[in-house]
Amino acid sequence: MQMNSPKKYYQSQIEKLDFAKKRLLKQKSLYSILRLLIAVLAIIALWELWGFSVVMALLAFWILVAVFVFVVTKDLKNKETLENNRSLKNICKEEIRIHDFDFQHLPGGAEFCPAHHAYAQDLDLFGKASLYQYLNRTRSEQGHKNFANRILNPSSKETIAQMHEACNVLTQNPGWSLQFQAHGISHPITLASESKINEWRIEDDPLKKNPWLRLIRIAFPAMTTVSLFLFLFEIIPGSLFTFFLITYFAVSSYISKIFQPQYAKLNRIVPELETMEQCIRMIESNTFDSSLFRQLKEKISIHNETASRSIGQLKKILARLDYRYNPVVYIPLNSFFLWDLQQFFALGKWKTKYSDQIPLWFEAIAETESLISVGSAAFNHPGWCYPEFSSEKYVFIAGDMGHPLIPLSKRVNNSFSTRGIKQVNLITGSNMAGKSTFLRSVGVNAILAMMGAPVCCNKLTISEMKIMSSMRISDNLEENTSTFYAELKKLKEIIEAIRNQETVFILLDEILRGTNSADRHTGSIALLKQLIRENVSCIVATHDLELAALAGAYPGDFHNYHFDVQVQNEELFFDYKIKEGICQSMNASLLMKKIGIEL
Repeated sequence: MQMNSPKKYYQSQIEKLDFAKKRLLKQKSLYSILRLLIAVLAIIALWELWGFSVVMALLAFWILVAVFVFVVTKDLKNKETLENNRSLKNICKEEIRIHDFDFQHLPGGAEFCPAHHAYAQDLDLFGKASLYQYLNRTRSEQGHKNFANRILNPSSKETIAQMHEACNVLTQNPGWSLQFQAHGISHPITLASESKINEWRIEDDPLKKNPWLRLIRIAFPAMTTVSLFLFLFEIIPGSLFTFFLITYFAVSSYISKIFQPQYAKLNRIVPELETMEQCIRMIESNTFDSSLFRQLKEKISIHNETASRSIGQLKKILARLDYRYNPVVYIPLNSFFLWDLQQFFALGKWKTKYSDQIPLWFEAIAETESLISVGSAAFNHPGWCYPEFSSEKYVFIAGDMGHPLIPLSKRVNNSFSTRGIKQVNLITGSNMAGKSTFLRSVGVNAILAMMGAPVCCNKLTISEMKIMSSMRISDNLEENTSTFYAELKKLKEIIEAIRNQETVFILLDEILRGTNSADRHTGSIALLKQLIRENVSCIVATHDLELAALAGAYPGDFHNYHFDVQVQNEELFFDYKIKEGICQSMNASLLMKKIGIEL
């Protein structure tokens, strides 16, 4: 159950983890003492009982060895629990930092920001101090990509409703989300490992090209075992057995080389498979009342077997192949029993049975991590709300809307509404008064709504519509593009979307800023008139007060709003509140004076 303050929840979790850590460290010390004690007892038992009875000595020794192995196993599990405890604590501490708006050290996802997109460049979605950086809780590279796609591509109303349902479940189970993240921290699942597995999954099996390997798989170990017994019973001399050993080693090495390309594709991915197994097990075992989580469980389901168990089988096979990194163990095993060949037979059998399931497992983990990211946003911001979707076109009605990337102590919320076709909302105002921030608040909250997340408002009603913006335009030396031409290209994309009958909600900041004032004014008027004729809805921020006169020519379609500034003793004071009407106060002259321009 969610506490009043998410920060208090994370602090309480840290306290619980610290208490549990003390107990785990005591157990660690106990297991270390027991291991030493049992080892000493085993040596003493063997020494003391050997003269009395060899059988009793060996029996006592092996019993103590079995106990030693049991204690080692318990110790390893205790170490895993300690590591999990450490991961959970780090996540909780990170959440507290993010709560205090200290998050710019986290990955910003700049690599996911497309060069050309309807709104990504304008709304601080990726990079430093971005929405992605603030909300992302994915741990795998697949999850990073999945979450970025959710930000960039609006979901359907049906999917959004399912997202709200899943978020409600996750806000009631924050510990589950934390544990899922903890599994992904130690050995994050990478795209490189997925690529390795997929390459191995679709490539031809060397066993099919070399059918003689099936026979030698059985005959070779039988032959080596017979020769070993012949040597032990002194039927064959040591020199001959040495020759056999060299031959066995050469043959086994040759056979291992056949599988070397296949092994290279699967090399050193066991830790990531461990992560995958743990995450899949959590998806399988949850009983959440959520259609999205039920779909995820169905996606990974296997008839009469669990996906986590099958991943565990693959992990064990690959772990046995990694014995090659321990020559003392590997050389005898491979030379006498064709260890590599036996494991590749097991791999081939596994691939035949589960190959088609592998991509679904990666997808399920990535989708779950994205759900956790959105669910964490809901849990961490109890003051945010879920948007309601209107069947009417071009509806955006927000109550106490703020920008989610501005700290609560500095954030100024505004209520704003526009609904229906042919609505141009012109916002005038002085420099730094809040026009651009307001536009981005509208845009970011619309993006949150379309991806199924809660929004930074106390109420939001919105239509299904495509956000398109032209706000942060710059030249491009690589494409030899000026700022003016770059903006024209963006406006062309908007006009084409309108003509294709797309439901486009447009955000424009300082239209045609890259040209002279006369052309800029003429072009701006022409564009705004065209937008009214095209029956679209838009919000436009500008310093050009003359554009506000269009309200007289288009009553009911054109609406004037403004942000103003108060000047006292040549000091500027902003309230960052949107108001109806035309701005009457400007501050450019005062700002120029302050930097030393003599006016």
